Amino acid sequence: MIAIKGVTKSFAMHGKSLPILSVSDWQVEQGERIALTGPSGSGKSTLLHLLSGVMTPDQGEIWVHGLPIHQLSESKRDRYRAEHVGYIFQDFHLISSLTARQNVELIVPHNWTKKQAKVQVDDWFERVGLQDRQHHRPAELSRGQQQRAAIIRAIIAKPQLILADEPTGSLDWETAGDIMSLLLEICEAEKLTLLTVTHDLHLADMYPKRVHIQEINELPRREAG
Repeated sequence: MIAIKGVTKSFAMHGKSLPILSVSDWQVEQGERIALTGPSGSGKSTLLHLLSGVMTPDQGEIWVHGLPIHQLSESKRDRYRAEHVGYIFQDFHLISSLTARQNVELIVPHNWTKKQAKVQVDDWFERVGLQDRQHHRPAELSRGQQQRAAIIRAIIAKPQLILADEPTGSLDWETAGDIMSLLLEICEAEKLTLLTVTHDLHLADMYPKRVHIQEINELPRREAG
């Protein structure tokens, strides 16, 4: 599913090049659900950005489901991301002027019929327990409800890869556990590959597999901050 070979990534800072990530060889199998842990600034989010095609590596190869992401043009990476990647963020990124349902309908595949889209959207809102909140705008929803809507948006088209960057970071402890359980349950049922960045080791322990960024990033360990 995912194969990374000889990838490095650096950022310019104060006129100097700051190495962030160096991965010689890492693979993720289809359907794996992995929690990625490690201190701030250690390259976790950068890895997600590279896998999604938001960023490109300085060197090396990134293959996702047989696609050479490192070779794609910007427009082809945009298309890859739209068709093959579901992204879940800490701050949800729902459009405030639209209802939860309208936020989801924005990304429904164009080749779906109106009937198919309605059935699928209805089913997913019921599946995550938001059937009575789908016509509310984000400001009228709790943060946990907003994240449930964001999960539907990321998963409804069943992309092969789900990337979650601190998806529960702004939620209270109990809600965070519920959301993480829901995300894991859905990805297991749909056989989707899930890679989640989290600082919470208790939440990471819910995953079948946990990887500390230092296990794959060959750069010297840096202090959090």
